[in-house]
Amino acid sequence: MDQFYAAVEQRDRPELRGRPVAVGHDTERGVVSTASYEARPYGVHSALSIQVAKRRCPGLIIVEPDFRKYKEVSGQIRAIFQDYTDLIEPLSLDEAFLDVTQNKRGMSLGVDIAREIKARIKAETGLTASAGVSYCKFLAKIASDYRKPDGLCVVHPDRALDFISPLKVTRFWGVGRQTAAHMHRMGIFTGADLRQVSLEYLTREFGKMGRVFYDFARGIDERPVVAEWQRKSVSCERTFAHDLSEPAAVTIELYHIVLELVERIRKSQFEGHTLTLKVKFHDFRQVSRSLSIGRTLRTKDDLLPLAKQLMQEVDYSRQHPIRLLGLGVSGHRDEVPPQWVELELPFKD
Repeated sequence: MDQFYAAVEQRDRPELRGRPVAVGHDTERGVVSTASYEARPYGVHSALSIQVAKRRCPGLIIVEPDFRKYKEVSGQIRAIFQDYTDLIEPLSLDEAFLDVTQNKRGMSLGVDIAREIKARIKAETGLTASAGVSYCKFLAKIASDYRKPDGLCVVHPDRALDFISPLKVTRFWGVGRQTAAHMHRMGIFTGADLRQVSLEYLTREFGKMGRVFYDFARGIDERPVVAEWQRKSVSCERTFAHDLSEPAAVTIELYHIVLELVERIRKSQFEGHTLTLKVKFHDFRQVSRSLSIGRTLRTKDDLLPLAKQLMQEVDYSRQHPIRLLGLGVSGHRDEVPPQWVELELPFKD
């Protein structure tokens, strides 16, 4: 979906249409969830501090998020998807992969399905969507961002390498800021540059991800669309209005986070044996600590002692205070992966 949260607000509030809008909490520590296209020329984008966003765009309108409403609209869009396929892998409220190789409408071309879905979303929700159509998830994802807003981009198998060659490596899945900087030091800036590097060298520099980057540069991505998603973890975190440096204050916040985590575990009926603590400091440096035990973690009495134990391994002080704390419970890692069959999908030239 295009500027999803902001688009929903502009749809429902005519006075916001054509105006620079950012959805987020207007607090000292608030961040932008989504920025309207009118705000983006000013450098306002997702994950930017609200305070920085207001300085960059003095006329910026800050709108409090309404996730109940966004989930409702997301459900409408999901219902449209289900008229075409049950192989839907949600990435977020406003983004999903669809496998339409065998679809409910008997349509032969993926691009025709994409056009029809886009038209129905516009007619039924009043919102625009952008779609990417290709033979693998890597290329479909990039294509979906290629001609926003209201875009439709098809990457035919015969043209995949030409499409990949000029792409900046920062567009590749798995390439974050540090990995991009490492690649740049190696002289790798584009897909074409990446394709010139041997598998052995990439594996040596990036471990298992080296194989992924090697394949992506060649248009290879064998990840299936996973419709039957199994929850791997439950987590929650808090960013504090004021940095924490006193042990008593940290313990109180851990207690409240544990209570929230227990409630999320109860609602999701999740069973996990590993607790992970996430700590972000005032300078945005981040550390994590984990501990696994031989029983399912469900209650406050299960979680709080472990959280305190993990917290003892973290160094903080008035000179190095804490900005954010998070806790998460994860499950087993020995599950058997499903077996998949690759099908053929014709493309239009």
